[in-house]
Amino acid sequence: MALFFSPIFLAIPSFATAPALIFVGFLMIESLFKVDYHDAPEAIPAFLATIMMPFAYSISEGIAFGVVSYVLINAGCGRRKNVSIIMWILAILFLAYYIFVK
Repeated sequence: MALFFSPIFLAIPSFATAPALIFVGFLMIESLFKVDYHDAPEAIPAFLATIMMPFAYSISEGIAFGVVSYVLINAGCGRRKNVSIIMWILAILFLAYYIFVK
């Protein structure tokens, strides 16, 4: 199905997608105001994810870095109960991806 629509999406110039990306960035910045910066195991992974996105030129790389750092920092601080099983699974999958694929 995606193969059928790819010529249509490729016809859209890159400058036309910029407003959508700016809006997505605005929505992502809005969530940074909700982070409790007095709680270091919560704030440090949010900061690392935010800072990694422009350095890696990829939103997904920044999110992956944030997930892995959240799990490692909370586990290192003895707050393993705060990390859900889904976050553990995602962190393991991201680490496996970076070790074996990249």
